[in-house]
Amino acid sequence: MFSTNKKRRQNSQKTFAIKRRKSTGSTYEPTDSNKGKSKIVTVKDDLKQNWNSTNASSSHTTDETNTGKLTKVGKYIAIDCEMVGVGFEGQRSALARVSIVNYNGVVIYDKYVRPIERITDFRTEISGITPKLLVDAHEFKQVQQEVAELIKSKIVVGHALHHDFKALLLDHPRMMTRDTSIYRIFRTKYARGKPPSLKKLAQEELGLTIQENKHSSVEDAKICMLLFRKHKHEWEQSIFTKTHRVAKKSKSNQAREQHTV
Repeated sequence: MFSTNKKRRQNSQKTFAIKRRKSTGSTYEPTDSNKGKSKIVTVKDDLKQNWNSTNASSSHTTDETNTGKLTKVGKYIAIDCEMVGVGFEGQRSALARVSIVNYNGVVIYDKYVRPIERITDFRTEISGITPKLLVDAHEFKQVQQEVAELIKSKIVVGHALHHDFKALLLDHPRMMTRDTSIYRIFRTKYARGKPPSLKKLAQEELGLTIQENKHSSVEDAKICMLLFRKHKHEWEQSIFTKTHRVAKKSKSNQAREQHTV
C-alpha cells in the first residue's frame, strides 16, 4: 500500500513538472549532437548564445575558408552593406562593404569594395569606412558577381534591403526576401506602422545593444538573422498565406476571362 502511494506521488510530481515546463513561455527543442537526445531551451537564451558564439566571427572571410555543418550557406542568408558618399558633397551613396551571414550567424562573405566613382565623403562616423580600409578593396564588378551568385535561389534576410540591392545594382524576387524594416508585426508594434530602426528592434526583441558608435555590416546582418529566426514560423506562414491568396485570385481571374470568351 505504501509502495503504491509512493508511485502515485512520483507520477504526480512528474506530471506537474511537465505542465510547469510547458507554461514557462516560448520554447523549442533543438536537437543535441548526441543522436536521439534533445533539450528545452528558451528562445531568448538561444538567441543570446548564438550572438555570443558568432560575434567573434567578424573577420573578413569568404565561404571558401569555412568548413563544417554550421558554416554551410544554406537556404537562408542575411546581408548588410556599408556605404560611402559620392558626387557633390557625398550626397549619393556607393557600396564600400558587403557582409553576408548564414542561418547560424556565421560570416560566409565579407569584402570591402572600391566604388566606381570617386569618394567625396567616407561617412566614417557612421560607416566605419576609412581610406586605409579601401587600399586593397575589391573591384565593384567582381563583388557584384560574387554576391549575385551567392544570393541566387536563396531567401535573403536584411533591413531596408532595397538600399542594399540598389548599391549592388542587383534585383531579387520580393517573395524571396525577408525585410525586418517592413515586417508587419515590427512596424505595428514599434513604429506605429512606419519602418522601425534596426537598433530599436535589436534592443526590444533581442535585448542587444548595437550601433552605439560606428555601424558594422557583419553585426547588422547577424541581428537581422536573429530577428528572422525568432519570428520565422509566423513570418513564413504569412508569406505562404499571401502566396496562396494571390495564386487563388489569379486562377479565379483566368477562369472568369475564359468564361467571358
